[in-house]
Amino acid sequence: MGDRWHIEVDRSVCIGSAQCVNHAPDAFRLDSARQSHPLEPDTDAGEQVLAAAENCPVEAIVITVLGSGEPVFPPEE
Repeated sequence: MGDRWHIEVDRSVCIGSAQCVNHAPDAFRLDSARQSHPLEPDTDAGEQVLAAAENCPVEAIVITVLGSGEPVFPPEE
């Protein structure tokens, strides 16, 4: 994976389960309201970040390819 990704968390959907932090502790943190946010919205593509998005119980994490906006997660139907 040589791409760079843009990560967004829909805070209106996030329930603070911390699955993202468990899967990618270097990429996500929970704030004082237990809402997730990416530490760096633009980051190198990586399996841990993808696993964080895939394991979010409410699919609050959206990953796109930086520059093109091509969806990484959730995948296009």
